[in-house]
Amino acid sequence: MVLYQQAPGSRTWNQGHGNLRFLLYNIRYATGSKKPRMPWSGYLNRTSGHLDEIIQFIKPLQPDIIGLVEVDGGSYRARKKNQAETIALELGHYHAYREKYSERGRISRNLPVMNKQGNAFVTRDTITDARYHYFQKGFKRLVIELEMENLVIFLVHLSLSFRIRHHQLAMLYQMVKGTQKPHIVAGDFNALWGENEIDLFLAATGLRNVNREGLPSFPSWAPKRHLDFILCSPEIKEERFWMPDVTLSDHLPLVFDFNV
Repeated sequence: MVLYQQAPGSRTWNQGHGNLRFLLYNIRYATGSKKPRMPWSGYLNRTSGHLDEIIQFIKPLQPDIIGLVEVDGGSYRARKKNQAETIALELGHYHAYREKYSERGRISRNLPVMNKQGNAFVTRDTITDARYHYFQKGFKRLVIELEMENLVIFLVHLSLSFRIRHHQLAMLYQMVKGTQKPHIVAGDFNALWGENEIDLFLAATGLRNVNREGLPSFPSWAPKRHLDFILCSPEIKEERFWMPDVTLSDHLPLVFDFNV
């Protein structure tokens, strides 16, 4: 069953039997959801107030794992504080963050603000094994691989270029195909040409899209495009999927309850 509504505050399912809640959220560096007057100008706003609102939205959900896309790692916008760390501290959780553009030698590493833009996991349990991969092509290159006892999750933010996205999906397939544990691939795929962009990737990996109705996630105030995906392997039993109707970012959050 797919629900498009605000999430309930309570947890009625049994964590002790392997049930987990995963939240995927492109938070737009907590700069808000307003459409900028000039291109990219919205990304330069201060973020502390919006981040507090995002934290207050997340708390009642009680997620076990959060995949965060577009996280400020400590620029002037976030008053030199890592947003993933701030969220983790407020929840009493742990975090793993990495800058998303490249592991070395990129101009972005020397540019203010851009060198603090990344993706992150925030988890209820201690993070013991997080690996960071980088695609060979594209500007946004980071893949975070989080390995837990019975689960592996890959977090991505794919290129805006159609051609480069397909190169990245081919590399992502190579990363995913050797995974022995139940696994999830999630993130902002930037599938600007429609969700059929990932059909070949789904067929090759055997993953399935938990958003069965293809509900759009962007822009949050009037969703038209299905850009954000949670894809899971056959061993994962789907309990519930929904997209809370909140406009704290330009993307809607995705919530997935499942059993491994």
